[in-house]
Amino acid sequence: MKTRRVRFLILGAVLLALVGSSVKSDARVEVGVGMNIPVYTFAAPPPLVVIPGTYAYYVPDINMDVLFYHGYWYRPFEGRWFRARDYNGPWGFIAVGSVPRVLIGLPPGYRQIAGYRRIPYGEFSGNWRRWERNRYWEKDEWWRSGVHREHS
Repeated sequence: MKTRRVRFLILGAVLLALVGSSVKSDARVEVGVGMNIPVYTFAAPPPLVVIPGTYAYYVPDINMDVLFYHGYWYRPFEGRWFRARDYNGPWGFIAVGSVPRVLIGLPPGYRQIAGYRRIPYGEFSGNWRRWERNRYWEKDEWWRSGVHREHS
């Protein structure tokens, strides 16, 4: 009976050790896949231009697409999309299915459309929500003239 009790205690200790070690071995592994985009830093808040037919905006005078839509900044790069809360990043990879349709379907020459004014960042940041809610751009003469439709 004493040997039986000793065996039971040993078996219990072994089981306890195994269960305890399996809990300790539960670890999280995160692997980066190298989806970084070239760093681009604005020295000052950039001006923006509304993209006709949308409430998306782009930053002019740079050799890459930096877009703003509904509170987020977007950058397409080599077939991938990145998103940030600030125009200077940090940029995080997002799946194409998470990119707003309006950005995926931008007209090819949207950066070459002439006739629209640059919006200083200070004016833009305080108004973009209200402009969209009140349909501000549809009330604009240039918008109504149809000039932007020639480039779609």
